[in-house]
Amino acid sequence: MELQELREKAMKLPLRPGVYIMKDTKDAIIYIGKAKALKNRVSQYFGSQKHHTEKVRQMVQHVDHFDYILCESEFEALVLECSLIKQHQPKYNILLKDDKGYSYIRISHEPWRRISFVMQKNEDGAEYLGPYMSAWYAQNAVDGALKIFGLPTCHKRFPQDCGKGRPCLNYYIKQCCAPCSGKVSQEDYDERVRSAVDFLKKGDSESIRRMTEQMNAAAEHLDFELAAKLRDRILAVKKITQKQQVVATRLQEQDAVCLMTDKGDAAFAVLRFAEGRLYDKEDFLLKDSGAADDHAALRAEFLKRYYAMRGNPPPVITLDEPPQEEALLLDWLTELRGRKVKFLYPQKGEQQKILEMCRRNAAERLAQSHGHLGHELSALDELASLLGLPEAPEFIESYDISNLMGSENVAGMVVFRNGRPYKSAYRRFAVKGFVGQDDYASMQEVLTRRIEEYFKNKDSGEGFGRLPDLILLDGGKGQVSAVREVLQRFQIDVPLYGMVKDSHHRTRAITDEGREIAITAKRQAFTLVSSLQDEVHRFAISYHRAARKKHSLTSSLTEIEGIGTERAKSLLAYFKTLKRIRQAEIEELMQAPRMNRPAAEAVYRYFHSEGENANENPEELG
Repeated sequence: MELQELREKAMKLPLRPGVYIMKDTKDAIIYIGKAKALKNRVSQYFGSQKHHTEKVRQMVQHVDHFDYILCESEFEALVLECSLIKQHQPKYNILLKDDKGYSYIRISHEPWRRISFVMQKNEDGAEYLGPYMSAWYAQNAVDGALKIFGLPTCHKRFPQDCGKGRPCLNYYIKQCCAPCSGKVSQEDYDERVRSAVDFLKKGDSESIRRMTEQMNAAAEHLDFELAAKLRDRILAVKKITQKQQVVATRLQEQDAVCLMTDKGDAAFAVLRFAEGRLYDKEDFLLKDSGAADDHAALRAEFLKRYYAMRGNPPPVITLDEPPQEEALLLDWLTELRGRKVKFLYPQKGEQQKILEMCRRNAAERLAQSHGHLGHELSALDELASLLGLPEAPEFIESYDISNLMGSENVAGMVVFRNGRPYKSAYRRFAVKGFVGQDDYASMQEVLTRRIEEYFKNKDSGEGFGRLPDLILLDGGKGQVSAVREVLQRFQIDVPLYGMVKDSHHRTRAITDEGREIAITAKRQAFTLVSSLQDEVHRFAISYHRAARKKHSLTSSLTEIEGIGTERAKSLLAYFKTLKRIRQAEIEELMQAPRMNRPAAEAVYRYFHSEGENANENPEELG
């Protein structure tokens, strides 16, 4: 059907709750959704495409016809929608790959036994612990046991490789007993393996209790070497346990869910807690999700897909922001669980720390897919949230003015791309519009020239031909107001803020013309903004110093008869240093722009005549 025909059919739908099913020319289901009023919701797809996301536009292009199922309520429609999506897996719905399977801990059956994490159980004579539903938990348990009891993680074979080379780094940081050194008896190694298996089977508290009894018994029998060894293992178990407590919660059972978006892609991370402790972590990457357009709708869609797949939602789900149709979603989760479910949106305390950990995991998953680092993406997302930006800024431009009592007035522009310095885009400006010290007027001139370059080069989309996603000025409200006038004059809509320092010249806040936004509590955003402010200040200062040095060198050349300011600048631009000017012959000096033979001879005589000039140290001048 044509778009107009589809719209006409949609306009005949009843204003009742139901589920709509979009199909392509082959009658394959490509999208399933639910609506409170079918006519209103379905007709939106086939009206103006201007406000649709790219993903929705693509879906609409492939719709040939649609069906619908009437329901008694919106809640009934939601339940049916989840069931049908799970059954048909339509192309344009959010689909989560359920790659969860049982995992095991394997203890090999050989003289020098090895402990490892595996995804399946084989009939190979080895001992298997499990199955575990959480591969993440099983992997972490194995890693912890190997570190605590000093067991090898390498692929060396024992006893064949014993004594054949030096131990690796793990031995020197006390995370491996290094049987490869040939100094560990098989009895001692077996005892370590038995203790590690006991730890994995019975948990840290029981393992500590048993090792404490053994330590006390060894001390009573004056076997102080064994007692010290057991004491160290007890401390290692406690250390691992303390690290786990960092991600513990007073709530017995809960999930934490966070969303990160970047360039149309999205990543969700889920941390799952049981008995007050983290026991599982999952992350999901959603490519081309149209994520930047509607985070609330994306969260709602993910929660429906995730708990339809996993089942048994916990009593508390901690979220970074509310999902669309929050009340309806809670009713569905409560029905699914059989008991009440609630959402939390923490701003501080234990729950906020859990949420921050979840956000870092989502950022890391998304960053890996784009070749970035997770902490950079997380910092940008935190900054965007602070400033109310629709998405994390990819390009940030920052400006600073540098002068000495109004002399050599210059500016530096640095660019950060995806949270990293993008040095090929750095630019320097010599302020030319006036003489004297006026930081506000300097900022206005620099930004005016920058935007004029944008209009000259915007067809290229590169360098000055691309506008930034955010402008940060080294300064306060005055600088922001001055530059705001420039942006408004050119009708440029780019978020603009100033970076404010405290009395110790450390970044304190971000400001616009009416308020200050404290960033010290947001660690990652604070680090990013501080780095930006330090970098633009360094860049502007280095340019100012270079300009002052060049001015000083130019002034020394103007002492030569027949050499004015322009010829002096030309000589320095051509030869780069006074040392090279001093060493040049007359014919070489004449090659510089603006130079002629009388001027070249004058310069040559100045540096080669007997007396004070001839003894000057060119290294100091150059």
